[in-house]
Amino acid sequence: MTVERKYILRAVALFALGASTVSAFLPCNVKKHVAVSSALPMADFSLDPEETAFVFIEYQNEFCTEGGKLHEAVKECMDETKMLEKSSKLAEYARDSGCTIIHAPISFEKGHQEIADKPYGILANVKEGGAFTSGEWGADFSEKMMPKEGDLIVKGKSGLCAFASTNLDFLLRQKDAKNVVLGGFLTNCCVESTMRSAYELGYRVYTLTDCCAATSMEAQDATLKNNFGMFSVPTTSEEVMEAIGVPTISN
Repeated sequence: MTVERKYILRAVALFALGASTVSAFLPCNVKKHVAVSSALPMADFSLDPEETAFVFIEYQNEFCTEGGKLHEAVKECMDETKMLEKSSKLAEYARDSGCTIIHAPISFEKGHQEIADKPYGILANVKEGGAFTSGEWGADFSEKMMPKEGDLIVKGKSGLCAFASTNLDFLLRQKDAKNVVLGGFLTNCCVESTMRSAYELGYRVYTLTDCCAATSMEAQDATLKNNFGMFSVPTTSEEVMEAIGVPTISN
């Protein structure tokens, strides 16, 4: 077997098995972090506001606000990263800079009939708990991430990926967006699902490691370490603002 063929087979196996098994397929003289690092070095990029859209996923009271049905589950992670405050600051800056701001809420009619009669997984928990019921406080936007004039709101999100069953792709293409910046809830669920779809649809995807939250720090850290770098450029709110680089009145 030629050397070239050997490394091609290793690369295919790495992609199939995922980042958690990376060390098993690396040549001994290659540093382990190289194969699954971000597509670009951190902050080594620029973002044109006219080609950049921010998609803020499920910044709703159920997650963001005391009394929300899922708030306690994500509170530790939110407090650790200060993601709500950072997301609000970033949204304001991106809006003032001329970027497209898109909010992607999830909601269900009372009784959650959109979900199967015998659901499983995370949607079973959502249905059982009656979370994100349309017209109720829990489904409303968090006060700190309330849409402003000129923002767009995704319609039809009743699942995990913000593209599936919604008009998100239509909105992005109408705005000529090439760069998609993602933040929100949950890091290893809706954010990750949306990231993977955006990547496969051909967008340049940036995930905000300090503007998302999971139900535990273990889940948060594992997703950031093993998954985000495969389908996006992991970055931070500060680095994104530097990449946009537009002076604003509020900044």
